[in-house]
Amino acid sequence: MAAHQDASTGAISAESVAAKPADARHPVMHVKVYSPFKTYFDESADSISAVNATGPFDILPRHHNFMTLLSAGELIIRQGTVQHKIRISRGVMHVKANQVIVFLDV
Repeated sequence: MAAHQDASTGAISAESVAAKPADARHPVMHVKVYSPFKTYFDESADSISAVNATGPFDILPRHHNFMTLLSAGELIIRQGTVQHKIRISRGVMHVKANQVIVFLDV
């Protein structure tokens, strides 16, 4: 907790300090997977794997801007030793500025 003083009233209040960004030795990225009516995943992750028309691929933190149509298969999202698997029929993936957005059923 950090103390914050309001400039106009002089009142001091406690507030939470935002978490520091991941250090350079263990970068993470934000991954959001959703369809028109449901959000399947919306958290930080170490990597995401998927399949497009040219085959399987992985996205890691600091990946260049990228957009692709996804083929039927599984999205595999890794958070440390935990893997989240989401079976998809089709989708669009957009990677930009250390964020991955996957739109399903479009």
